[in-house]
Amino acid sequence: MFLMFINELAELLDSMGVTVKLFADDVKVYVRIVGNCDADVLQHALESLASWADTWQLTISVEKCSVLSVGHLCFPDREFTINDSKLPAVMSCRDLGVTVSHNLKPAEHIGQMVAKAHQRASAILRCFVSRDVELLVEAFTVYVRPLVEYNSVVWSPSSIQDIERVERVQRKFTKALPGFKTLSYVSRLNKLGLLSLEQRRLHSDLVMCYKIIFGIAGVCNSDFFQFYTAKSTRGHPYKLCKEHNTSTVRQNFFSQRIINVWNYLPLDIVDFTSLRSFKRTIELVDLSAFLKCF
Repeated sequence: MFLMFINELAELLDSMGVTVKLFADDVKVYVRIVGNCDADVLQHALESLASWADTWQLTISVEKCSVLSVGHLCFPDREFTINDSKLPAVMSCRDLGVTVSHNLKPAEHIGQMVAKAHQRASAILRCFVSRDVELLVEAFTVYVRPLVEYNSVVWSPSSIQDIERVERVQRKFTKALPGFKTLSYVSRLNKLGLLSLEQRRLHSDLVMCYKIIFGIAGVCNSDFFQFYTAKSTRGHPYKLCKEHNTSTVRQNFFSQRIINVWNYLPLDIVDFTSLRSFKRTIELVDLSAFLKCF
């Protein structure tokens, strides 16, 4: 029943020249602002949103709303309102579990995520009476690792500092295991049968790339990638073109950072026939050349 209500809102806002994204009862409206007219379009859309909610007797949680400007702030003094309530301008906001900053850098999200992961990892070592290594590692993979891997395709770090901050969660936990204190991190991973968090994020990027290219993700692949049209006798037939980027943020965006890795995949090892086969065979490929910390 709720979808019957909210579906009309998406069509209404889309007709006003703004982009709207909805997830359950969360609504995200945005527009590219290059002049005052664009700002007026956004304000008009917000007014229509308030009018629509009033018509259908729905309440907008204005106190949970905010304005996030991405990029250069051309109109820092412009105010946006809903029901005459001014929306606060913020430098970052939480969107579906990921903290998005005004400069699109993941440092703030990583800081919050890593702090929570360290707390949970410490709780496992402190609260579990058993010192069985296999049990403790299983608890780590179930309760801690999902925290540092959730939506990693969106926020995957590019700087060595941020990569190390995330990796330190697993590094610190494995070192605290009985009998592992004197071993190096690589030796601990090999003995436990674990991959580094950086390598797991790289695998997640490749899996998402596969889903987009082969139409499994439910998005248009042309919005992310452009296929390499020149004939080549080397490598697999699904190679992608990489565009020239002058922005560091753009270079580190998923659709750009994954291209070199994707094109590198050897056809004699990687099986592209199914997603399951692809996931299994990419684990056989040596991707150390694309890892910054190992």
